[in-house]
Amino acid sequence: MNKQALAPHESVDLHEILNFKTLCLAKSKLMQGLVFDQELKDLMQKDVEQTLQALQDLQALYSQVPFQAPVPESRPEPIIQ
Repeated sequence: MNKQALAPHESVDLHEILNFKTLCLAKSKLMQGLVFDQELKDLMQKDVEQTLQALQDLQALYSQVPFQAPVPESRPEPIIQ
């Protein structure tokens, strides 16, 4: 079976989604310690569980369809000044 490759914009989009979901997970976990209402804590815990599942699904997609960009032989010189 042929493996499909991600287009450049799809690779960037997937990477941005993974970063965003990771930040959301960290924020939800940290905020749970500041919340005293049990219903809100339960809701935040459900969000953590769903985010973990979403991250696993996205990582599986990312590993199944790798994107490879050609590395240029010459790199631009940095401008210092």
